[in-house]
Amino acid sequence: MVFDFDRVIERRGSNCGKWDNMEKLYGVPAEDGLAMWVADMDFATAPAVSDALRAMADHGVFGYIASDAEYREAVRWWMRTRHGWHVEPESVFTTNGLCNAVALVLDAYTAPGDEIVLMAPVYHAFAKTIRNAGRVVAERPLKCANGRYDMDLEAWDAQMTGREKAVILCSPHNPGGRVWSAEEQKALAAFAEKHGLLVISDEIHQDLTYPGATHVPFLKAAPEAAPRTIVLNAPSKTFNTAGMHCGQVIIPDAELRSTFAARMQALALAPSSVSLEATRAAYSPEGAEWVDALQAYLDGNRRVFDDGVNAIPGVRSMQLEATYLAWVDFSGTGMETAEILDRVQNKAKIAGNLGATFGTGGESFVRFNLGTQRSRIEDAVSRLQGAFADLQ
Repeated sequence: MVFDFDRVIERRGSNCGKWDNMEKLYGVPAEDGLAMWVADMDFATAPAVSDALRAMADHGVFGYIASDAEYREAVRWWMRTRHGWHVEPESVFTTNGLCNAVALVLDAYTAPGDEIVLMAPVYHAFAKTIRNAGRVVAERPLKCANGRYDMDLEAWDAQMTGREKAVILCSPHNPGGRVWSAEEQKALAAFAEKHGLLVISDEIHQDLTYPGATHVPFLKAAPEAAPRTIVLNAPSKTFNTAGMHCGQVIIPDAELRSTFAARMQALALAPSSVSLEATRAAYSPEGAEWVDALQAYLDGNRRVFDDGVNAIPGVRSMQLEATYLAWVDFSGTGMETAEILDRVQNKAKIAGNLGATFGTGGESFVRFNLGTQRSRIEDAVSRLQGAFADLQ
């Protein structure tokens, strides 16, 4: 099938957080601004998902479901066929998205005051969720070498105090777009075992990789770490279904699984039938065909954006191996953060995520969402080049 990712879908005025909150949060007016911040895409979801939801609507009855077996089997099928990872259906729990999943994992396995290791800079919602849970963020800075991030396990080892109880791995990494190798993940597993850490591996961007990069699930890379590992996943980034709030917590270890199941039951948590059906439809051969086309389109967006932005003196976009989130470093311009943001937001009229919100090491960066139509990517490049034209 041929999928039309170039079709512009008007999201302004649709109660869309990405476009309708742009002026309030960034001062960028929706009528002539570009929303390139929050991580959802401007594409319609896969036809397989739309068709399944349309069939539910046509049926017209939204009662209690008899079983989620088909949904669990779809998750198992997707992990096996797309990532070579064997997941048993009973190891899959469903949460109200992945921020909810992180909060539930912290609630089930840690206590107030415990320190949670974050590899900074990293997805900003992790720190917010940790603090909201009464836990403490323990930043461990990533090492930037040759324009890409590396884990600095030797340095982190010297910083450990014994108060740390868990480490969150963002795999692939957001915002750096880094795909961690199997060897790197095995080293992290050894580090976690040495320090008695639970590994929480958030793999929500697993499906959105680029040529030359292959995502390796943490427990495929380090199966020996199963007794201390929780894997988080969701179809939301891949299929643009973030508003469905459907995430998977995958726990192969029986003892860890028992603890989490008890907490879920105590809180009377259960997913909606609509989100389960959307996920079942997404994780299918038809959904896979759409994702293949999406990856190719995003790769084109990445190339157009990087070529244009990297032509601006002093500006460098980190080479993406995965995700549709460009991480752009403006430090080479010699400008202060306030001037960088003035040029991006007020002159280019683009709303991008402020790098400092991702933690230590993000201060000179802005994150741009490339999950939009090619015409908007070209427009964004033109605007940024114009906003920094005096550097040319």
